[in-house]
Amino acid sequence: MWRRLCSALRSLRGSPAAHPHGGAARPPAAMERAVVRCVPSEPKLSLRFVLPDGSARHMQRDQAEPLGRALARIATNAAKSHGKAGKKSKKARAEGGAEGEAAVPAVRLFSRDGAAVAEEVPNAAAWQDGAVLHIGEARYRVERNPPALTELRLPRSLLAGFPVCPKVSAEFAAPQHCLFRWFREQRPAGDGDAAGEVWVETAAAERVFTPSNALVGLRLKLRCTPGDGEQRYGPAREVESSGPVEAGPGACTFDARHLYTKKVCGNGSVRAVSYNILADTYAQTEFSRTVLYPYCAPYALEIDYRQNLLKKELAGYSADLICLQEVDKSVFVDSLAPALDAFGLEGLFRIKEKQHEGLATFYRRDKFSLLSQHDITFSEALLSEPLHKELCEQLAKYPLVQEKVLQRSSVLQVLVLQSTTDPFRKLCIANTHLYWHPKGGNIRLIQIAVAMSHIKHVACDLYPSIPVIFCGDFNSTPSSGTYSFISSGGIAEDHEDWASDGEEGRCSMSLSHPFKLLSACGEPAYTNYVGGFHGCLDYIFIDRNALEVEQVIPLPSHEEVTTHQALPSVSHPSDHIALICDLKWK
Repeated sequence: MWRRLCSALRSLRGSPAAHPHGGAARPPAAMERAVVRCVPSEPKLSLRFVLPDGSARHMQRDQAEPLGRALARIATNAAKSHGKAGKKSKKARAEGGAEGEAAVPAVRLFSRDGAAVAEEVPNAAAWQDGAVLHIGEARYRVERNPPALTELRLPRSLLAGFPVCPKVSAEFAAPQHCLFRWFREQRPAGDGDAAGEVWVETAAAERVFTPSNALVGLRLKLRCTPGDGEQRYGPAREVESSGPVEAGPGACTFDARHLYTKKVCGNGSVRAVSYNILADTYAQTEFSRTVLYPYCAPYALEIDYRQNLLKKELAGYSADLICLQEVDKSVFVDSLAPALDAFGLEGLFRIKEKQHEGLATFYRRDKFSLLSQHDITFSEALLSEPLHKELCEQLAKYPLVQEKVLQRSSVLQVLVLQSTTDPFRKLCIANTHLYWHPKGGNIRLIQIAVAMSHIKHVACDLYPSIPVIFCGDFNSTPSSGTYSFISSGGIAEDHEDWASDGEEGRCSMSLSHPFKLLSACGEPAYTNYVGGFHGCLDYIFIDRNALEVEQVIPLPSHEEVTTHQALPSVSHPSDHIALICDLKWK
């Protein structure tokens, strides 16, 4: 028997994995599965198996418990199951109960090499991958923490010519190691209804699928097999789209820009994007539909529609850094993070307090690794952090302005990234969205002063002399005090923006910062174009001592922007325009 068991184990270990598209790699037919989930951070492990009579068992056992107790419980369960099965059989009852009393099976656990695991060994150490569980004559191969899908979802809106990026969440697996098979509905023949759903596999076997115009009117299905990158695959799951593929909008404002960004920059360069993507929480208000964007078709303001455009636009820029503003939390979690992850970008999100939107910064994984994150809320940092003490004391002299500053929920996202190819090259990436009100110039000056002090702390004190890239929607034109302060390094106490809210709201102070910053994309005529306003509000500021501009990707032409009167539109997903530039180290 031992020779047979050892021979079976050797053949199991030596046999090739199941064809990945066929689902899980399974043991020989005679060997059932015992699936163990054991996570160090949890006190219990779970054990799932099916007894010989077909009844499923799911046990929760303490990880520190001796194996013997778990085996004894399995034996008891097996005996009870056998007894219940016997009661259902009249023949078994006629033959008497002696057999039922002797039905408690021998339960043992053997390691991969065939040695019996001692009963005093803790469960966490005993239940290893490849071990064999004996329950009477039945044999079970232990699969410890096999790859498993916890969520598989397709977007609600599918457009021809636009990438479909599923949301894939897995345990003991990673989306990049999962296997994907895409199917389309079979179009019914003639006028009659199809006898039943028929799915035809497409040629696509990638995580992202772009449906062609030929698939308009048809639903899609995805089959995903989770994998861990070590030739272990879990059971496949399928998901069908809730609706059919619809026709796309035709030409978009970003199509011509993609001609400049077909490939990722080389290792010596960095492509940066800054983009206010228009939060759904603002786009879907009655005020937005009737006053701000009355020219925009209602369906083009829907988040599902706009997400199709945004994902195609952002993916097509082949960026190394993407700083986004007005990102709904649900959009980040369910849409942008999964989509951009499929294109090699890692994302981090910072929500504004009291609101449902915030900032998101993405970086290319094969170019950068994250060293640290230093996000702040301006109002909280101003009150609590010692480096803002002097500014806080000055602001206290102007209680009306102070109150407005402290009421704002604006945040600053700061990451320190390190090059994966040159560890001496580090970058401080900052992303923000300043207060929006036209009369809020004084508030923005306080916010940007806090931001520059915080960035100085990170880029000069914590990581001495690393270059800064500061992106965002600054809600400030090139003639503003905020722009002047960032680009010149200081602002006088008599600047007109200190009285932007009238003399009652005046606050006067001189500010300075040590950086030499340059607007990498210059001063475009506008980065925000709506019915009642257009102007330059968005910037990518770079450290001119360490970085230089290789190229600026041209903005859409005025004709493209105004094709549907203003932004957003059926061909552009936001009321802002993305800024894109290629930078290199000096």
